[in-house]
Amino acid sequence: MPQHTLTLLGSTGSIGLSTLDVIARHPDKFRVFALAGHTQTAKLAEQCAAFRPRYAVVADAARADDLRARLAAAGCDTEVLHGAQALVDVASAPEVDGVMAAIVGAAGLPPTLAAARAGKTIYLANKETLVVSGSLFMQAAAQSGARILPVDSEHNAIYQVLPEHKGYLKDGGIESIVLTASGGPFLHTDLAALPAITPAQAVKHPNWSMGQKISVDSATMMNKGLELIEAHWLFACPPERLEVVIHPQSVIHSMVRYADGSVLAQMGTPDMRTPIAYCLGLPERIESGAAPLDFAALSSLTFARPDFQRFPCLKLAYEAMHSGGSAPCVLNAANEVAVAAFLAGRIRFTDIAAVVAACLERHHSGQPDGIDALLALDADIRAQAEAEVRRRAT
Repeated sequence: MPQHTLTLLGSTGSIGLSTLDVIARHPDKFRVFALAGHTQTAKLAEQCAAFRPRYAVVADAARADDLRARLAAAGCDTEVLHGAQALVDVASAPEVDGVMAAIVGAAGLPPTLAAARAGKTIYLANKETLVVSGSLFMQAAAQSGARILPVDSEHNAIYQVLPEHKGYLKDGGIESIVLTASGGPFLHTDLAALPAITPAQAVKHPNWSMGQKISVDSATMMNKGLELIEAHWLFACPPERLEVVIHPQSVIHSMVRYADGSVLAQMGTPDMRTPIAYCLGLPERIESGAAPLDFAALSSLTFARPDFQRFPCLKLAYEAMHSGGSAPCVLNAANEVAVAAFLAGRIRFTDIAAVVAACLERHHSGQPDGIDALLALDADIRAQAEAEVRRRAT
């Protein structure tokens, strides 16, 4: 089997680190073409020394100079690039077979869309690509023949239990898709205490090791709302046939209901190396490094319906999904600004949903006709959200 050549977008984040761990276990199967790490030059230099990619991409010229100096000291000849166009270039390069799309936020959209247009296999871990540009992205993939493999544990679980691994909800006697959610760290916190939640508390997820932004999204359950919109596009699933259920143990990663009454679920320990290894290894199953699931140690598996009073961000995401058009783009942009403001201590935890709601209320949903229009809308909503943050600043 020839080596599979990969570009990793977001190599210094949690998904990137897990991906490199899996790749390191199978040096005969994978070769790294490019690593993109934005601002973490020290960590990126270590990765370049270990995996010897042809290119490394960072945010700007100053960080590029810093990385070059670090690589020279390490005797590594990786070429350093910087900026948004460099991300597009390494994602769509002819030498690349697959792209791990793990840049957090809307910044990951242009290079991931470029990979789709170039017909790459895309290991999709960037939620915003489908949330912001679902129709555009899926059309680009269909036209080029790009293969989209979902890395998010929930969508990966769904993909594994769909009939014939089609990856789309069209036939097969499927009634609905059920996304499981841990409920985050504040599932049982008194509602009156939520405004006083600190960033340090919000990023301590009970089950998963994730970056700060995604951890806060899990705490508000916006993460699950974004995943609903993703699932709508990935599996061509009507909004009314998508469910969310709280499952605090994070052992069942998602489920599919069938017309005969069967429910098929994918289970495993909460470790992102499992879905990453599944995607990278297809059609084989390869070792991931994740611990085996110990059934004897499971005391119980519990489930509950989500409470919209506790998780208003999930309700906003449902509404944006049903509205369609540009509403999900608004939802995502406003949330990114609000979460950043919360992490910086500028607004309260409960203000995150309030900022998003304010932006959605002012927006009249339409259908942007291309990537430039989407990015322009994204920038406009970010400005509106920042103004709302300033109004609410503590």
